[in-house]
Amino acid sequence: MRFFFRCRPACAALLATLALGTSALANPPAASVYLEDLTSPEVRQWIAAGPTTVLIPIGGTEQNGPHMVLGKHNTRARVLAGEIARTLGHTLVAPVVAYVPEGAINPPAAHMRYAGTLSIPEATFESLLEATARSLKQHGVRDVVLLGDHGGYQRSETRVADKLNREWARDPRCRVHALLAYYQVTQAAYVDDLRQRGFTTAQIGTHAGLADTALAMAVDPSLVRPDAHALLARDKAGVSGDPTAATVALGHLGVMRIVETAVAAIREATRAPR
Repeated sequence: MRFFFRCRPACAALLATLALGTSALANPPAASVYLEDLTSPEVRQWIAAGPTTVLIPIGGTEQNGPHMVLGKHNTRARVLAGEIARTLGHTLVAPVVAYVPEGAINPPAAHMRYAGTLSIPEATFESLLEATARSLKQHGVRDVVLLGDHGGYQRSETRVADKLNREWARDPRCRVHALLAYYQVTQAAYVDDLRQRGFTTAQIGTHAGLADTALAMAVDPSLVRPDAHALLARDKAGVSGDPTAATVALGHLGVMRIVETAVAAIREATRAPR
């Protein structure tokens, strides 16, 4: 029964399409904002209806203390990108980039000092983003937006966008946007929101602390272990801040900030003259 209610919007859309008859099936409405959920003809029709924007959510597989799962950034990037796409309209979300630079492997540095973290070289990461953007341009997508959920690779996003935009300057049918505002708002306005509610900088933290954990809880509570308090009492390695103060309500403040900021920034970027 729970599965039925989760699928109800998609089922309703399908039933509405069927009610219109077989002619409507030749050009079905997109049932999902996620590219991987659609068929190739559906994507072709969507592009033909333009103008088109595709978001590339970038996550990462890294340690998040004893209380939060390694794929936090991947889930968060996918869910938030979906909300941004639905708000913008005529926007799709590419599959999440889960393999990102997380520090040197041997000797291990940064998050690679903790079990489970996966890291790739910056050059490999940038090549992956570049090839993804080239693929989307080839299909006729007009704007490609890089949404990075982790601070460590923001410069790589900018380098990729700058490189491709220089290369495509004489053929500006497609542009790439490194949307740094998506991440920056979590380090500025969202932190201010938490401070205004009485939390200290030490509590908010910089990784796997109050802010980070609250955002994860708001997106998907299963990302945080239900016995987080007990786990943290025994081991706080890899944690900066106080995740025990996190709540879903505090996370929703960040979600709203991220979605509103990203939508406004994307609208401004895509309106700019080519």
